Amino acid sequence: MTFVDLDVPTPLVQALAADGKLLAFPIQQQTLPDTLNGRDVLGRGKTGSGKTLAFSIPVVASLGEDDAASSRRAGRPTALVLAPTRELATQINAVLEPLAAAYGLRTTTIFGGVSPKHQINALKAGVDIVVACPGRLEDLLQQGALTLDDVRITVLDEADHMADLGFLPGVTRILAKTPADGQRLFFSATLDNGVDKLVKRFLKDELLHSVDEATSHVAAMTHHVFEAHPEGKKELVKTLASGQGRRILFTRTKHQARKLAKQLTTQGIPAVDLHGNLSQNARDRNLAAFGGGDVNVLVATDVAARGVHVDSVELVVHVDPPAEHKAYLHRSGRTARAGSAGDVVTVMLPEQRKDTQALLRKAEIKVSPVQVAQDSPEVTELVGTPAPYVAPPAPQQQKPQGSRSQGSQKSQNPNRRRPRRRR
Repeated sequence: MTFVDLDVPTPLVQALAADGKLLAFPIQQQTLPDTLNGRDVLGRGKTGSGKTLAFSIPVVASLGEDDAASSRRAGRPTALVLAPTRELATQINAVLEPLAAAYGLRTTTIFGGVSPKHQINALKAGVDIVVACPGRLEDLLQQGALTLDDVRITVLDEADHMADLGFLPGVTRILAKTPADGQRLFFSATLDNGVDKLVKRFLKDELLHSVDEATSHVAAMTHHVFEAHPEGKKELVKTLASGQGRRILFTRTKHQARKLAKQLTTQGIPAVDLHGNLSQNARDRNLAAFGGGDVNVLVATDVAARGVHVDSVELVVHVDPPAEHKAYLHRSGRTARAGSAGDVVTVMLPEQRKDTQALLRKAEIKVSPVQVAQDSPEVTELVGTPAPYVAPPAPQQQKPQGSRSQGSQKSQNPNRRRPRRRR
């Protein structure tokens, strides 16, 4: 079904076509007839199912009927999208921007980890759509940098992840500041951990559209479990990282992600890391390098398990089995997105077999572990032709300490008191 068939406004159909988007995904087909008619909607679908576009289209369409320039007021946005992470907020904004441009609408992102100055200046200049993380948004609301009194449509994305991160109290306070008669769209894989309370309080006569159950997995996604001996695991992970296509390697800790990315780069496999200890500029730079093709390997913690969308990720590797099945599903969802195929590998040690099998049962993934080494046929077939070796960048030379002579130091400090000579 095309976007024309779904009565998407012509300017948005043209913007979508310019980006090569002609056919709607199932969740878009189900929700758009209702969201475009102003109904409250609760959408449930697996990661990578097209939820961002499903709510971006009605957000822009609802505001596009007015003359944006004449109705825009400083610090008074008319649409709000709430997201749990900076990466997801950035990616949502990237989807919204070309659609908003079709009507002359302005968007901005609001999240922590960066100076609020640019965000406050954007609000003062006037924006129509705000894509925000709850913490920084509440800070700016308290400072009076914006008000939500004029918000006509509110979107809550990844509501279950908001709950996992403990954001629901803040989300509740924010939603309570939006007009009660506004349109609200909630998207969540599950309704546990208090998400159901948000639905009951804030959605009016909502329509539920559920494309897939929370534990469902993509038919084009192939799962593998490789059992490695401790002494061979490092070489196995290196081999899995060495293919020619894009791949994401997930680790449990920030230290592991940083260390592994550095090791792979040193071994001729350029890699960047993504985790909570990085500044926002470093995150953006590393994601741009990965998404732009400068490097094919991203080593990440669960900060990238949701919201990070990069086209054509052919392999996801759980360097260690994740702590619980939800993390497994969301990590794995970085591949086989939007109809593409992909593989998922879990690397486990013999002592992790019992816990890994329990995790996979909860995720409803049926796969038998295989004992492998880095040169096993199962591994070489999956990896394919390795990418060419890339010489690591030369380490930056540090200026030697104490390079200035004592004489030069003295000459640069003529007023320095000389030590008194003992008599």
